[in-house]
Amino acid sequence: MQVNFLSYVQLTSRALPSLTDSKGSLVVVSSLLGRVPTSFSTPYSAAKFALDSFFGSLRRELDVQDVNVAITMCVLGLRDRASAAEAVRGVTRVKAAPGPKAALAVIRGGATRAAGVIYPWRFHLLCLLRRWLPRPRAWFIRQDLNVTAAAA
Repeated sequence: MQVNFLSYVQLTSRALPSLTDSKGSLVVVSSLLGRVPTSFSTPYSAAKFALDSFFGSLRRELDVQDVNVAITMCVLGLRDRASAAEAVRGVTRVKAAPGPKAALAVIRGGATRAAGVIYPWRFHLLCLLRRWLPRPRAWFIRQDLNVTAAAA
C-alpha cells in the first residue's frame, strides 16, 4: 500500500500547488488490476483500486474548483518485463504487451491531457464489462487463469 498508493498521494500533495500555478498535468500509471479484480492479487488490486478512486475524486474536485490541472489515468495490462513475467509464470495465459509501446501510450495520453489511457487496447472492453456484465467478465478472466499454478 505504501508504494502502490500512499506514495502517489504524498507526491501529488506536494506537487499540486506548482501544478495549479502552471496549469500542469499529472500522469498516473496504474494497473489493469485496479479496474478489474482478479484472483491471487488482492493486496495489489486494493492499492490500485484506491489509486483509481483517489485520482478520480481529485479530478472532480479540481473541476468543481475550476482548477486547470489535467489528470491522465493510465491503466496498463501485463508488460514484458522480466520481473512481471517471472511473477505470473504459469499463472496466466495473457500475452505480455511490449513495454516501449506501453510507454508511448502513456506519453501520448499525458501530452494530449487525455482523461484516461488503457493499454493494450484489448483490455478496454474488459474495463467496460466490469459493471455492465459481471458474469461474462468473470468468464473472460477465468480463461486466462491457471488456478492450479496460482494456488501452488
